[in-house]
Amino acid sequence: MHDYLPICRADMEKRGWEQCDFVYVSGDAYVDHPSFGTAIISRLLEAHGYKVGIIAQPDWTDPSSIQILGEPRLGFLVSAGNMDSMVNHYSVSKKRRQQDSYTPGGVMGKRPDYAVVVYCNLIRSVYRDAAIIIGGIEASLRRLAHYDYWSNRLKRSVLLDSQADLISYGMGEHSIVEIADALNSGIQVKDITFIDGTVFRTRNLDVVYDYQMLPDYDKMKRDKKEYAKSFYVQYSNTDPFMGKRLVEPYFGKEFVVQNPPAKPLTQEEMDQVYALPYMRSYHPSYEALGGVPAIREIKFSLISNRGCFGACSFCALTFHQGRIIQARSHESLIQEARLLTEEPDFKGYIHDVGGPTANFRFPACEKQLTKGACPHKQCLFPEPCKNLRADHSDYIALLRKLRELPKVKKVFIRSGIRFDYLLADKNRLFLRELCEHHVSGQLKVAPEHVSDAVLSKMGKPKNAVYNQFVKEYKEMNARIHKEQYLVPYLMSSHPGSSLKEAVELAEYLRDLGYMPEQVQDFYPTPSTISTCMYYTGLDPRNMEPVYVPVNPHEKAMQRALIQYRNPKNYDLVKEALIQAGRTDLIGFDKKCLIRPRAGMSGGSWGHSGNGKAPGGKDAKGRAGANTGKQSGGKKKTIRNVHHKKQK
Repeated sequence: MHDYLPICRADMEKRGWEQCDFVYVSGDAYVDHPSFGTAIISRLLEAHGYKVGIIAQPDWTDPSSIQILGEPRLGFLVSAGNMDSMVNHYSVSKKRRQQDSYTPGGVMGKRPDYAVVVYCNLIRSVYRDAAIIIGGIEASLRRLAHYDYWSNRLKRSVLLDSQADLISYGMGEHSIVEIADALNSGIQVKDITFIDGTVFRTRNLDVVYDYQMLPDYDKMKRDKKEYAKSFYVQYSNTDPFMGKRLVEPYFGKEFVVQNPPAKPLTQEEMDQVYALPYMRSYHPSYEALGGVPAIREIKFSLISNRGCFGACSFCALTFHQGRIIQARSHESLIQEARLLTEEPDFKGYIHDVGGPTANFRFPACEKQLTKGACPHKQCLFPEPCKNLRADHSDYIALLRKLRELPKVKKVFIRSGIRFDYLLADKNRLFLRELCEHHVSGQLKVAPEHVSDAVLSKMGKPKNAVYNQFVKEYKEMNARIHKEQYLVPYLMSSHPGSSLKEAVELAEYLRDLGYMPEQVQDFYPTPSTISTCMYYTGLDPRNMEPVYVPVNPHEKAMQRALIQYRNPKNYDLVKEALIQAGRTDLIGFDKKCLIRPRAGMSGGSWGHSGNGKAPGGKDAKGRAGANTGKQSGGKKKTIRNVHHKKQK
C-alpha cells in the first residue's frame, strides 16, 4: 500500500493491522519526505518488514495521546524532530521564537522543551515495561554529559533523564535495523549492548570490553577542565573505523556506554534509502491548518551527500553525521529529480543539490574509506591536508545531467559551498560553472569572521583565503559578463572574539561598503568544540585559555558593531568603541564608523543627528555591495540583500 503510515487506529484497520511493531513518536508534524529523519527511519523499517505507526506532536500533558495506536509489539521510537527542541523554541538571546516551521501553520507550542525527555517519561507513565529507543539530533548530541546553554549547567546523558533503554545516535539507518532485528528475535532490550551506533546504560562493566573510561560526571561538574578533557576524547572518537568504546561513570554506580559509531552507508545503501516509497509531502490532515512550512524549503531540493570533513568548531555535524562523506549515485539523483518535475507545482527550478556542504562528493582522501578520518588532524584546517582529494569533476557531471532534464530551467546550489575546498582544486571549471549556471545574482558563503585569531578558534581558513576567493569570484563573473555578488555570513561573539576583533570586523565591512541585514550571534548548542570553549573557557584541542564573551551586553555590542550603520545601534557602537580604546573611529573622517553628536565636546562622543553614516552614506547601510563594489557597471539593487553597489 503506497500511502502515509498509520497515524490512528482507522489507518491501522485499513492495512489489516491489529498491532504496530514500532510506534514512532516525533516532535515534528508528520512529513513523509527524505529530508525528515522520521520518514527515513520509519520507511526503512517498513522495507525490512516491520509495521510502523506515527504519533506526531502528541499532547505531552495527556497520557491518552500516547495511546492512540496502542502498545507496540517491539517498542517505541522517540525523536524531538529535525531540530533540538530548545533551538527550535528559543533564539540565542533565549527569547521565545514566533514560528515553528515543523508544525502545521507554523504554530509554536506544539512540542515541549527537552522533548525527548518529556515524551519518554510520558510513555513510561503508561507503558512501564515497553522498550524505548531514542534518536534524532536532540538525543544524538546529548548522548553523554553535555553543557546545556538554556539551563546554564552540565547535564547528564539524556539516556538517564529520559528513562529510555537505548540511543541510536548519528544517522541511524544501520543501527535501527539491527536493533529491530534483535528485538524481533526475542533479545531483551536490556541485553542489546553490542550494536555500533548505540548508547546503553549498565551497572555492570563485565559486559563491556575494550573501552576508554571518561571522567566521572560528578567530577566534571566540579571541574570544567575535566569536562574539556572528556569532550575532546569524545570528539576524537567519532570515526566509525577508529573510534573507541567510551564509558561515562555516574557516581561510580551506573555507567553510560557509547559503542563506536556505525559504519557509513555505501553508495548503494544511500540510493536505497532515498528510493523508499515516500509520499514526499506532509500528511493531508494538516492541509486545513495551513500545511507544514518546512516543506517549502526542501520540496524541490535534492540531498546528494551527507557528512562533512569541514569540521567547523561551532558545527555539530562531526558528532552527528561524521566526517566521512557519503554520496548518492547520479542515477539515484536523476531519478528523484524526474519525480520533482512531475509535481503539479514544479516551476522548473531545482532549489538545491547538496548536503551539509554542497561541493563535497567524496571522502577527503582514499585512506578514510578503510582507516577512517584522522582523529587529531583536520582535512582543511589550518591548511588543506596534502592528501586531500580536491576534485569537482563528479559534481560538475551531475549538475550538467540535471540541467539537461526536460522541464528543468535552472539548478541552484543553496546549501553552501566550501570556498577553501574550491580553491584547493587546481581546476577552476567548477567556479566557472557555478557562476554561469547555479547562481542567481548572489552567492551566499560563510567566511564567518575576518580576524585570523577568531577564525583559528572557529576552525575556519584564514581571511586571506576568503579574500582570494572574492578576487577569483569577481574575475570569473567579469570573464563571463555577469554581475553577481557574494553575500557573506558572519558570526559575532564566538569564543576568541573580544571587542578588539569585533571592531576589526566592523572596519572590514566599512571598507567593503556592506552592512549585513542579519547577524548570527554564536549559539552554544550541545556537543560542539565552540560550546565546550564557551562553557569551560578552554580550547579542548590544546587546553589553552580562550576569551569568551558571555555577558549579554558585550554580546549586544559585538553584534551592533557588525551593523554599525543602523541608527538603533548607535549607543552600543559608541560604547564598544570607547571600551575598545578606538575612539579614533568616532569622528568625521571617512574611516570613522560613527559621527560625534552635535553639541558635544571634550571627549563626549555622539550622533550628528543627520541620519548619515561616515562619508555621507545612508545610515541604514545602503552604501555598497561587497564584490559589487569592485566590479564596475551600473547601480543595481540586489534581491534580498539590503545594500546597493557603491558609486
